Amino acid sequence: MKAPKINIKRVYEDMQTADGYRILVDRLWPRGVSKEHAHIDLWEKRIAPSSPLRRWFSHDPLLWPDFKLKYLNELKQNKCIPEIVDLIKMKKNVTLVYAAKDVEHTHALVLQSFLQKQCS
Repeated sequence: MKAPKINIKRVYEDMQTADGYRILVDRLWPRGVSKEHAHIDLWEKRIAPSSPLRRWFSHDPLLWPDFKLKYLNELKQNKCIPEIVDLIKMKKNVTLVYAAKDVEHTHALVLQSFLQKQCS
């Protein structure tokens, strides 16, 4: 069985048909984006970093290594992951949508890698 395709994309980029099923993975709704323009199929706050972790990280690249470890620990303990994995396997082509400006230090990268391992 072929593993599902899991992409990531900023919510500010235009939606493409190739995006497939779009899941917003931020705890907060992105600033300046209407629900119509976002084209979100599911807003899954439960798999976003916790509010304390998000505030602690504050998108500081120097904290990135520690953030990744802390967020992975949250994901490993997150009871909704099996439900999300089942959904991704059913959809086959999913794009995790996020708002952060820094595309190299975003929780979406950590989540994408984690979910790919869970779905394979």
